[in-house]
Amino acid sequence: MTQVRREPLADQAARLLLERVRSQEWALGEKLPGETTLAPQLGVGRSTVREAIRLLAGRGVLAARQGAGVFVTALDVVEEWDDVVRRSDLAAVIEARIAIETEAASLAAGRRTRTDIRVLREALAARADESLGRDEYVAADLAFHRAVVAAAHNPILLELFDGFTPRLRESMQDMVRRRPTGGADADHDDHIALAEAIIERDAPRSAATSRTHLTALKDFLS
Repeated sequence: MTQVRREPLADQAARLLLERVRSQEWALGEKLPGETTLAPQLGVGRSTVREAIRLLAGRGVLAARQGAGVFVTALDVVEEWDDVVRRSDLAAVIEARIAIETEAASLAAGRRTRTDIRVLREALAARADESLGRDEYVAADLAFHRAVVAAAHNPILLELFDGFTPRLRESMQDMVRRRPTGGADADHDDHIALAEAIIERDAPRSAATSRTHLTALKDFLS
């Protein structure tokens, strides 16, 4: 039997402080009152206030600066990236992919190395294998797009792309099921053109090819 659990005092105090921050009782960047002031306001001890501040600091709302005090660094808790992606509809996810991958393709054309070229060609060949099952094909397709982003040598773009991958996998599998021509050769020419543009260091063509392909994907899935 599930039992009601009492919320720890520090969690309650953190929730009350967060409500006051959200109401903008303290402006962004403003210093909070000291523990001796906050403790009686919250109805808890100073040690509980310290723990509540630590909890909110861990969530990016407050920051303790040694010798200076505690300051407001955000007016609300930042949502976890996975939660944002999971809640977003597929069109929004692909629009974000367009922004990320179009820029990544352009950067990749100027920064790709011999190793990047080899990885791109291997990923392209793997994607073209007509013997692949649906799951294997989707994995190969995502691996190619990841290779493009990796060739940009921007770790933030790569981290963003990786954050979309779980959300995309199921939708890509559904797309392959719906395509009348199947998976492997449905839009392979687009991928060949993108790889060639990057290898030939043609940044404008790389970006345009990436945008055109992903826009068509968005239109199909919509």
